[in-house]
Amino acid sequence: MRDSMYKAVLCDLDGTLLDSNHFHAEAWQRTFANFGFNIGFEDMVRQIGKGGDKVIATYVPEDRIAELEDDLKNFRKDLFHREYMDRIVPFSDAKNLLKRMRQEGLRVSVASSTNKEDLHAFLMLLRIHALVEEHTTADDAEQSKPAPDIFQAALKKLGIQPEDAVAMGDTPWDIEAAGKAGVKTVALTCGGWTEQELKDAGAIAVYRDPADLLRRFDSSPFAG
Repeated sequence: MRDSMYKAVLCDLDGTLLDSNHFHAEAWQRTFANFGFNIGFEDMVRQIGKGGDKVIATYVPEDRIAELEDDLKNFRKDLFHREYMDRIVPFSDAKNLLKRMRQEGLRVSVASSTNKEDLHAFLMLLRIHALVEEHTTADDAEQSKPAPDIFQAALKKLGIQPEDAVAMGDTPWDIEAAGKAGVKTVALTCGGWTEQELKDAGAIAVYRDPADLLRRFDSSPFAG
């Protein structure tokens, strides 16, 4: 077992372990269009990783949020479950990467903006229940990403300090949220952001996808 400087990894799911960001973006784009807001797909992709409330606040005028927020969220949820959920697949070696982390003595916690219902489905899809010690979702946080609440809740559940954990995510929103909680982030470009964008956001290391990180694990921050 390697003597890593970290005790735990706080893992995002969408765009990090699951190839799902483009599905989330399309579902949100169609949802906004249904309510009269026409958002470009690439603009929408750039919002994925935030909590749904933050996405809505980006495009809906402040004086209409109270009126539309619940309807937007419910429409998107129904659409996503009906047309996209069954199309999501894990990235190659996502499960094997978490297995390697556990073998190296790292505790694994999921820290995702998804809800508890979808979390269960995603864990089943990844087949990682036995590898995940704790999980936090939007239901555990007062504020969603890029606020730090989800990562702070994950640290509390694990009973560790921020400097003892490293996050793994795929968007600047993950990096910002983790950073506000005092946690550094290793980032992956498979969610749609470039290596330079993720480095500029503060990532301490960037890899292409879980398989790339697994291949280079011995030289990664996770290896100590």
